[in-house]
Amino acid sequence: MLDKALKGSGRYWGWIAFLLALIAVGFTCYLRQLAYGLGITGLSRDVSWGIYIAQFTFFVGVAASAVMVVLPYYLHNVQQFARITILGELLAVAAVTMCMLFIFVDMGQPARVLNVLLYPTPHSMMFWDMISLTGYLLLNGVIAWVMLSAEQKGRPAPSWIKPVIILSIPWAISIHTVTAFLYNGLPGRPLWFTAILAPRFLASAFASGPALLILLCLALRRLTSFDAGQEAIRRLGVIVAYAMTVNVFFLFLELFTALYSGMPDHAEPFEYLFFGLDGKNGLVPVMWLSVVLALASLLALLVPRFRRNERVLALASLAVFLSLWLEKGMGLIVAGFVPSPLRAVTSYAPTAPEWGIVAGVWGIGALLLTIFYKITVSLREAN
Repeated sequence: MLDKALKGSGRYWGWIAFLLALIAVGFTCYLRQLAYGLGITGLSRDVSWGIYIAQFTFFVGVAASAVMVVLPYYLHNVQQFARITILGELLAVAAVTMCMLFIFVDMGQPARVLNVLLYPTPHSMMFWDMISLTGYLLLNGVIAWVMLSAEQKGRPAPSWIKPVIILSIPWAISIHTVTAFLYNGLPGRPLWFTAILAPRFLASAFASGPALLILLCLALRRLTSFDAGQEAIRRLGVIVAYAMTVNVFFLFLELFTALYSGMPDHAEPFEYLFFGLDGKNGLVPVMWLSVVLALASLLALLVPRFRRNERVLALASLAVFLSLWLEKGMGLIVAGFVPSPLRAVTSYAPTAPEWGIVAGVWGIGALLLTIFYKITVSLREAN
């Protein structure tokens, strides 16, 4: 089956070459970080988590969002999702792999990863995060492999895979819930110390993941003969519309609680994000851009006439993805450290090596997804 990925057009191999170059840049930057330590990053004593952990948090949501196509198809027999479900499962495999790589590079030294395995601590949320991510990767990997193998042989999937698929549904919820628990179990970080953080994470996941899946389906239709189906894409658009609505509503609840209460510890992180604090305002344009993109996407998605236009749907999906990437993939993590418990306001900006490593991990995720989708499309074309 893997031989399907070794055949393609010049455009296909050009894309592969570009991704390999991106990975090479990231690997070179990582070797420099490995030699000199995390001192080459923009991290500091006060801001100890940066873009690596922010990307990890965002892509856990993308991985968890596979449940939004798996659940309707396997539990409610929504046949419109028949062709798109495997794409969601493969996206989850690529996204979880990226999550693990972002944790790996954030640890600085590879040997530190072994500490989680050699000295397990069940009272630590990091231990449970490792269990949930590894389990979810294995579940989706097995499901995707079995479904593709059955399709290659022209046979129905074996009956034993159905319970595995059902198990993957609550497991998808768990990976982002446990990720939220990593943050809101820290009482010294008021921005994260809220019971609504896990629901916020899930709402943003169920918006960003399907939005990305819409873009991928439209790209596959344009570049290949594979068509996920117009109705499936439209239903995904409805999912994105309501998930994004809930996400914006949750953010409004957080803003109201923090600002109306007048409690400085809770209000200052939001002031830092949207207006700046003590003259430090590096994230202000990022957050306002996220707000503009979120509102513009909602306007397009909540009006059925706009949402049924595929060009508008594509632009709205891109706006949703970028908005949540800016807000959750940068602002939420960095602002959790501002101000510090000692009232210090410390700026953080990723350095060039950090961006290079992030680009490399993105390249690995895109390469995996390209190979997975190439195999899937080739099998569908053969049948």
